[in-house]
Parts: sequence; C-alpha cells; structure tokens
Amino acid sequence: MALSKVDFNNINVTPAASKALKWNSSANGFETGDLGGNMVLLSTQTASSSANLTFASGIDSTYKEYVFKFIDIHGSYDDTFFQVNFRDGSTAYDATKTSTIFRTYHFENDGGNALEYQTEHDKAQGTGVLKLAQGCGNDNDMCTVGTLTLYDPSNTTFVKHFIARTNTIHASDRTYEWHVAGYCNVTDAIDGVQFSMASGNIDAGTIKMYGIL
Repeated sequence: MALSKVDFNNINVTPAASKALKWNSSANGFETGDLGGNMVLLSTQTASSSANLTFASGIDSTYKEYVFKFIDIHGSYDDTFFQVNFRDGSTAYDATKTSTIFRTYHFENDGGNALEYQTEHDKAQGTGVLKLAQGCGNDNDMCTVGTLTLYDPSNTTFVKHFIARTNTIHASDRTYEWHVAGYCNVTDAIDGVQFSMASGNIDAGTIKMYGIL
C-alpha cells in the first residue's frame, strides 16, 4: 500500500483564539474548532473599584463546565470576605444553596496553623452570598487567587454543583486556603454568576470565565 503525503501548502492552519486544529467532518482536511476537554476563554472582567464583577451572559447549554479563575483579587476593605452568588433565571442573584467549607492556614511567623471545618460559613438551603475566601487583606501586596467550577448550569433535571478553592493573604499575615463545595438546589438553569466583597469594593483584580465541553 502506497503512503500518501500531506501537502502542507494546501492546509489552512490559521490560528484562532481558544481553538484547536482537528479533522473536518469528512476526514479529508483540517479545520479549527473546539475539542472536548479544552478550556475556551469566554469572558474577562477586570475590577477597578468595582462593587462586583458579574457574568450575566454567556452561561448556557454550550458547555458542561464553566470555570472562573480569580487572579490577584484585591479588596478596598481590610479583613473581609470574597464571595459569590448565582442567578437562576430571575434578575436576582439569590439561588438556594447548600455548601460545605473547610480551611487551612499558617502564620508568616510560624506562630500557628490549623485544618478546620467552617460551620459558621457554610449554607443549608441559604439564598445569601456564599463566602469563598476569608480575611482578605488590603495591604498593597495582598490579594486572593483561586478557581470556581460550575457544573452543567443549564441542566433542568439536576441540581447545579460547584467546587471552589482559594488562597488568600490574610489581614493578619498568614496564608488561608479555603475549600468550598456544594450545589444550587434548583432545577432552573443557572444563567449568571456574581462575585463581590463582603465589605467595600473589588479594588483591583481579574476574573476569567472559561467553558469546557
């Protein structure tokens, strides 16, 4: 059997943002497109003394997972919480949630460390904001980073699970790592996600939203 050679001059490999090169539907050429498992950047929001960063569009049935990346989130107030809430089809960000939270921490001066469950911060069928990071400091070099993943938000049969992990420079000079998980106990689609600080504004920082097929 003779081997066929590919004529690279006849292949369109023009790059496209957040796309991969794959075979076309006829398997006789290449095209750009989404591949399962790829993270596709959908939206970027950058804070500037912002009351909140809200993703009010782009969350639909196109993707099964939506991943939010928190980059250098810096609040205007000292020793406050970074938090989130979800919209389930109305105009309000008040979806009913049940969650679980635990944290680890370690002081800069090695004065203490712990692994603890956070009973006072979890939710049991609550509609208020969900805390994602504790004690965020507002010194010039302090910030919060992390990730939140929202699963299958447009599904109208099952609840909507989420998992978050953050790390914060606490106002008292220690590293706080939070692990948050739970679900929006609604069968309506989740179509919006809003991030804010418990006190003051999001002074600076970026949140990126990605979709995963």
